[in-house]
Amino acid sequence: MTKSDSKVDGMLWVDPAEAVGAELAGAFHEATGHDEIDSAVVPAQDPRFGDYQSNAAMGLAKRAGQKPRDLAQRVVEIAKRSESLSSLVEEIAVAGPGFINIRLRAEALAEMLGRMHAHSFGVAPDTDRHSVVIDLCGVNVAKQMHVGHLRSTIIGDALARVMERLGRTVIRQNHLGDWGLQIAMVLHMLRIQRADLASLDIEQLERAYREAQRKSELDEAFLAEVKRTLVQLQQGEPAIVRDWQAMIDVTMRAVYEVLDMLGVDLDRSTERGESFYRDRLSGVVDEFLRSGAAREDAGAIVVPFEDRERPLLIRKSDGGYLYSTTDLAAIRHRVRDLGADRIIYVVDARQRDHFRDVFDAVRKIGWDRSPPSDDGAPVELVHVPFGAVLGEDRKPLKTRSGENVTLKALLTGAIERGTAEVVKRADSPDAPTHGLSPKELHAIGRAVGIGAVKYADLSSDLGRDYIFNMDRMVAFEGNTGPYIQYAHARICSIFTKADDDSETIVKAPLTIVEPAERGMALLLLRYGRVVKAVADSLEPHRLCTYLFDLANAYSAFYQECPVLRAATREVRLSRLRLSLIARDVIADGLALLGIEAPQRM
Repeated sequence: MTKSDSKVDGMLWVDPAEAVGAELAGAFHEATGHDEIDSAVVPAQDPRFGDYQSNAAMGLAKRAGQKPRDLAQRVVEIAKRSESLSSLVEEIAVAGPGFINIRLRAEALAEMLGRMHAHSFGVAPDTDRHSVVIDLCGVNVAKQMHVGHLRSTIIGDALARVMERLGRTVIRQNHLGDWGLQIAMVLHMLRIQRADLASLDIEQLERAYREAQRKSELDEAFLAEVKRTLVQLQQGEPAIVRDWQAMIDVTMRAVYEVLDMLGVDLDRSTERGESFYRDRLSGVVDEFLRSGAAREDAGAIVVPFEDRERPLLIRKSDGGYLYSTTDLAAIRHRVRDLGADRIIYVVDARQRDHFRDVFDAVRKIGWDRSPPSDDGAPVELVHVPFGAVLGEDRKPLKTRSGENVTLKALLTGAIERGTAEVVKRADSPDAPTHGLSPKELHAIGRAVGIGAVKYADLSSDLGRDYIFNMDRMVAFEGNTGPYIQYAHARICSIFTKADDDSETIVKAPLTIVEPAERGMALLLLRYGRVVKAVADSLEPHRLCTYLFDLANAYSAFYQECPVLRAATREVRLSRLRLSLIARDVIADGLALLGIEAPQRM
């Protein structure tokens, strides 16, 4: 860590934890002679003893040949000689067997908070200029989006938003299942049925898919015709290609209708189906063979691994290719052509072994580094696995008839529930939404319903299954999306009642006096670090937890520190400015999750 990392307009360390941590690291180095010390500065568990604490002395003492408390005392003595630390810290002291407690100066805290608000909420831009590729959504042509696509789509979208917030160039890739025998089956069935592809909808297309699948299993003659259709498609026969493209168009119209409901940023430019790589597959196999990373096995081509018996099959004995071959071609394209140094696959946990094999094959052949013409940077290949969405019976979510729940139906139900909650609350004459038009209430209800679904998904541990409970999701209390949205709307309502204009509030001096004010300020200053942690860990629930904590902290602040009825105008303006920062951080955090922040609820 270097001080220049967080320099803003001549002032160091928008995040005070980093500032204190750097100073203590220097003091530990002087006291022990050891380099690269993690000073382990974290928020204090009990604010009575300070704002931050460090327990680094406990782990370093034995290596330094000192008692923990003696080492901590020596570090504190050294740290107190630092002018920059003294300007930031009001008190630094040793406690217990060797803990170091730190309390910041209120004026320094206020200054840093003001700068944090003025400079992107403390979110420091990433210096890496390589692109990040995120593989998300992953729909199959001729099939409706179902609940299984929900997690891949919104998790991938949230990760993309977070990385874009850090200044990275993010390339979203919707890897369509648009090639191969399954597609040829549907094409052939539609031609037999003489279907009018110009008027076809996704439900009709999916029925044709199911019929073709059943017939292929029972009718060898039909399957033989399907294989001939596939050859015609592969050879580019114009009529077949035209129908194939029409089938994709029908599918994607339905997909984009659902994505629009979700508010997810995907369009035709992000489509990279299996067909995109079809002419690259033979080159992938040839390159693996030439490099010695693959070998022939009973006519098939496989990539063997030393640490497992199962090799990765990349070409079948009949010359056919597999999903693994397409994924290898995609990685090569994303590294060599798109310049990615981080490729993230948001795909369900059942594909864990598949991606392990594919990634290891890439490393074996050496495609996990940027081309020498770039800078040869290592390429990070990451699978973000996620669990299933379950019903109340703890089984995969299904309709009452036992079919998969379509994503459109699920989202439509969420919007209806969100709207019903908003309309019910608007009946009260005291509600901020009382008197709004049905159209306005529906817009808020839509934001609440979609936000509820997204937040419930993103706030859970991605690797675990979770139970889809709409009653819990749309609740305005507890760790839910509507609760966070309501916290934002509640703060907005304060400004509608305030007489002061926004410019006066933004320029008002911050005075951090009360414990609730200090707690709010410290939590707000953590925002940039939380956003960076989400980008590093690929765990959106960290941001959800932060927003929930911030909403709770603001509620406590509002109860303990009157805003509009503050004792003096100076205090009133200070608390309005603190409220403004909290409002803006909540809105920014919700936006990173792809959730709207209504101003009235």
